[in-house]
Amino acid sequence: MRSDLMKKGIARAPHRSLFKAMGYTDEELNRPIIGVVNSANELIPGHIHLDRITQAAKDGVRMAGGTPMEFPVIGICDGIAMNHLGMKYSLPSRELIADSIEIMAKAYPFDGLVLVTNCDKIVPGMLMAALRINIPTIMISGGPMLAGFLNDKSIDLISVFEGVGKFAANKINKKKLKELEDEACPGSGSCSGMFTANSMNCLSEALGMALPGNGTIPAVSAKRVRLAKLAGMKIMELLTKNVKPRDIATLEAFENALAVEMALGSSTNTVLHLPAIANEAGINLTLEMFNKFSKKTPNLCRLSPAGKHHLEDLERAGGVAAVMAELSKKRLIDKNLITVSGKRVGQNIKNKKILDKEVIRPISKAYSREGGIAILKGNLALGGAVVKQSAVDKAMLRHRGEAKVFDSEEKAMKAIINRSVKKGDVVVIRYEGPKGGPGMQEMLSPTAAIAGIGLDKDVALLTDGRFSGGTRGAAIGHISPEAAEGGPLAIVRDGDIIEIDIPNKRLTLKLPPQEIKRRLSKWKRPPAKIKQGYLYRYAQGVSSAGEGAILKK
Repeated sequence: MRSDLMKKGIARAPHRSLFKAMGYTDEELNRPIIGVVNSANELIPGHIHLDRITQAAKDGVRMAGGTPMEFPVIGICDGIAMNHLGMKYSLPSRELIADSIEIMAKAYPFDGLVLVTNCDKIVPGMLMAALRINIPTIMISGGPMLAGFLNDKSIDLISVFEGVGKFAANKINKKKLKELEDEACPGSGSCSGMFTANSMNCLSEALGMALPGNGTIPAVSAKRVRLAKLAGMKIMELLTKNVKPRDIATLEAFENALAVEMALGSSTNTVLHLPAIANEAGINLTLEMFNKFSKKTPNLCRLSPAGKHHLEDLERAGGVAAVMAELSKKRLIDKNLITVSGKRVGQNIKNKKILDKEVIRPISKAYSREGGIAILKGNLALGGAVVKQSAVDKAMLRHRGEAKVFDSEEKAMKAIINRSVKKGDVVVIRYEGPKGGPGMQEMLSPTAAIAGIGLDKDVALLTDGRFSGGTRGAAIGHISPEAAEGGPLAIVRDGDIIEIDIPNKRLTLKLPPQEIKRRLSKWKRPPAKIKQGYLYRYAQGVSSAGEGAILKK
């Protein structure tokens, strides 16, 4: 066993003595040692209950003959970090999470790992670590939050963000906003729509690194606790068979995840995370692959923010397994791949059916022939840009308008709330990319404010930053190269005409090439916004969003 390095033989008597100081017995130390990564904290609703999920996973390890040893990892709630300095730290925390798990798994040679996670950057950070370390590993999430309910209508966190815009537009009063605030998030779990956390938890299942049900079983369900116990038991099976993450998360497995992503209409943040995870396994997941799968994969689900349904509805409709079974009818799923369940994909989805055809549409009645995400290119996005096309109103799939330029999210948000943004505008928010932010801020506040005011069918928003999975409307992010690297976004001026053509995957600044070249020759890099600490170091080493915003080797 790998853990023998720290516990077996005469020379390890001092090591065993230290373990015994913590109460471990000889019998426990003779068993395989499983590191259990607990990301519970009192700052994220999706993680507030993870101590119970972690305990269930540890119970499963013990039932199957292993000894669990728990250690913590940090986590940030994007919703609470939104629209202030805290958001600059969210994406960079992904690298710290991966690094800290690597450090623990190298300092303590565990035989296997159970990753207990749920939200935002914690899921991809943990998967990056799993593929980097490459010892038997299984992931278990804490599950999605139930939707809120107000005035006979399902609501969620995005309802509150959009409520801020409605209040600014005098569409609702403070009392109504308070009602939204009180009812939208009814309890523990990852926010209830197909936002980043739930997107990544569903894709972890599609990738084969988490058990069936991982993406959709609600946080408050006893099934979630049982799934955690099963995950703890399954890690021992993976250890016995010596099945490692890189055996599971192959190129073909990532292709399965891409197909599911397009069918679900996942968060645009997955375009950052999947390449970063694949990179740890030496797999190059390009933006062209996203468009390839988008072109051939029908969009079967329209969950919030693209539609009225939530994760609890997807669970009742058959979950990720039903989506994969439906996609397999078009040979979009490789059914021969192994998974952490001990079964192949085909066995996991056998006899799985759509139980609610309003929530998961059959391929014959798909919302669209193309998937939920599109990659745009053009003279404004030479390295690519990302849009959640399933959440864009048809009227905005093609748009031409005048640029209204802001050099920070804060300035743009102020202009939107003050009603300075008008119908037809193309709002440009720049210097918010991985380097320029630094940290690549999420733009849910401005996009939700635009929607709340009622301009989401009339105003587009472009940025080298990123968007929440809860964003809807013509919101185009991850523009690469970013402004801070001297990308064309840096030389856009108020009044310039920008043309958006999502069906043809084009993003164009309507200026002659010589004028673009002239402006770029005069551009000067602005001073760094942050000049010390982790964010400063991160900005020096981070790659473009088009490469997954990974730290360069």
